[in-house]
Amino acid sequence: MTKLKGEIENAKDKIVGEVKEATGKVTGNEELELEGKIQSAKSDVKKKAGEIKEGITEKINDIIDK
Repeated sequence: MTKLKGEIENAKDKIVGEVKEATGKVTGNEELELEGKIQSAKSDVKKKAGEIKEGITEKINDIIDK
C-alpha cells in the first residue's frame, strides 16, 4: 500500500470512528459508541506506528549514507 493511500485510509477510519462514537452517544447506544472509540483509537495507533517506521527508516538511511 502506498503511503498516501494508507494515510487516506487511516483518516477515513478516524472520521468513521468519531462519527460512530458521536452517534452512539446521541442515541444512547453504548455498543456503537465503544465501537467508534476503538476504531478511532486504532487509527491513532496506526498513524503513530507509521511515524515511528518513517523515523527508523530515516535513521537507517542516515547511517548507510555515512
